[in-house]
Amino acid sequence: MPSALAYFALLLVVALVAPSFFSAGNFRDIALNSAAVLLVAVGMTVVIIAGEIDISVGSQFAVCSVAAGWLALAGVPMPLVAICVTVIGAAMGALNGVLVGRLGLPSIIVTLATLVAWRDAIRWATGGAWVQNLPPEFQWFGLSPAAAQWLIVVVSSGISAGIAWILRNLAVGRAAFAVGSDREAARLAGIEPPRVIVSAFAVTGALVGLAAVLNAVRFAVVPSNAGVGLELQAVAAVVVGGTAITGGRGSVVGTVIGVALLGTIGTALTFAGISPMWTQAIQGLIILAALATDAALSRLVRNARSRVHDVSRAAAR
Repeated sequence: MPSALAYFALLLVVALVAPSFFSAGNFRDIALNSAAVLLVAVGMTVVIIAGEIDISVGSQFAVCSVAAGWLALAGVPMPLVAICVTVIGAAMGALNGVLVGRLGLPSIIVTLATLVAWRDAIRWATGGAWVQNLPPEFQWFGLSPAAAQWLIVVVSSGISAGIAWILRNLAVGRAAFAVGSDREAARLAGIEPPRVIVSAFAVTGALVGLAAVLNAVRFAVVPSNAGVGLELQAVAAVVVGGTAITGGRGSVVGTVIGVALLGTIGTALTFAGISPMWTQAIQGLIILAALATDAALSRLVRNARSRVHDVSRAAAR
């Protein structure tokens, strides 16, 4: 897998330049900082595999983060806060799914509209102010920082593993691949593409809601502008992980590697004594390389299938 090779190469270079990078504390920080991005990227993987895209996840993340703060201020227990916010995220995702799957609107246009709508709505609702004076049990779920950090990483990793298993082993997961590969063929095979698309968006929204809670509890206040640029991070991780942007092909494992690769670059540059200002430029080059690799592999597959088809026709004659 190209992303795995790129990640290995990055670690090899850092090992030669800055061996101090390889510490348990540093990898813990990278895992913690990447946990929320991972959940959102896994949801984005499901949507893209189904042949769609959701660029409103950053705005959904902001709404869910503020909702978590408000619920905690209202005295709602933290486990119930997590459940409620996950449901709120699922509802926002399902709205996108209905507009795309049931009404047949382009997902890029629908989610661009909801990106703006949710972001402006939360800005109006909060007046731009952050949610403050949160109860003590909000930060780190009322646990010790070490225990809560482990909880966040384990929950995000466990859910990602569960989604990966579902995509590969259950009919609902295979339906997403079928719809993303050829919607009409999937319909003829007895699959309902609108239902699959609505479900994919709803799952993504639920993961965004949970990610918002896991990220919000790391701090004593909740910013009203949370999630800015999150959609780009998620899409980048999915593409770098090898998921075809046109749908029908991809894996959660690849997305995990993409998140790890992109999440490690900034820290690696700092340890190597290079300005972190180069982070986005390097990430952009990696994304372009991933797209070029994907296009080359797709061309090779098409050519191979064409040759097999020509040989079959020649043999039939």
